[in-house]
Amino acid sequence: MPASKRTSAAGPVRRVLVIDVGGAHVKLRIDAHGKIQKFDSGPRMGPTYMVREIRRLVPDTAYDVVSMGYPGPVLRGRIAAEPHNLGGRWVGFDFARAFGKPIRIVNDAAMQAIGSYRGGRMLFLGLGTGLGVAFISDGEVEATELGHLPYKRGRSYEDYVGEAGRERRGNKKWRKSVFDVSADLQAAFEADYVVLGGGNAVRMKKLPHGARLGDNNNAFTGGLRLWRRGG
Repeated sequence: MPASKRTSAAGPVRRVLVIDVGGAHVKLRIDAHGKIQKFDSGPRMGPTYMVREIRRLVPDTAYDVVSMGYPGPVLRGRIAAEPHNLGGRWVGFDFARAFGKPIRIVNDAAMQAIGSYRGGRMLFLGLGTGLGVAFISDGEVEATELGHLPYKRGRSYEDYVGEAGRERRGNKKWRKSVFDVSADLQAAFEADYVVLGGGNAVRMKKLPHGARLGDNNNAFTGGLRLWRRGG
């Protein structure tokens, strides 16, 4: 499975620090069985603060390389636009220099999708602060910004199935919108199956046809797979 990369590691990959950047929290773990740690993010958090907090929690001697899932567009391993739910100054930030380690960066929905993938054509919908959408076809990964496209009544897909939409409209209407959006996008992508991930996926009482519930820890699996084929 191809992975976008910021730089490459020299020699065999050993310990991987995986960072999952979200609109409410930043979560991190080293390798498959390390302790998951987290801290609050939010609309004022920028990359300098994030790196400082991570380096406070994890000594740089504890890992060799870094994988990071970023909540926004990533092009050829580089952040391509500022996030919708965090602070600014992410574009152009030199994470490899800040961490002093090789790093591979992908969209956060893509990282969780990679960790959830079981073959075929899979559509991943990340139901969190916003809406993350990624598609994998026979191992080829495509992250999208579809969540910000117009959907209904002048609002975007994210406005309906993101956290703000759930709070505004209530759980019952939110769940119906998740069903509708899942069905529409599964048909549009001709996906064999849909994976519902993100922090709000557990709020679903029933799942749409052709969908299964993901696991947020799959983001860490995806981060390992960026460095380890078949990981």
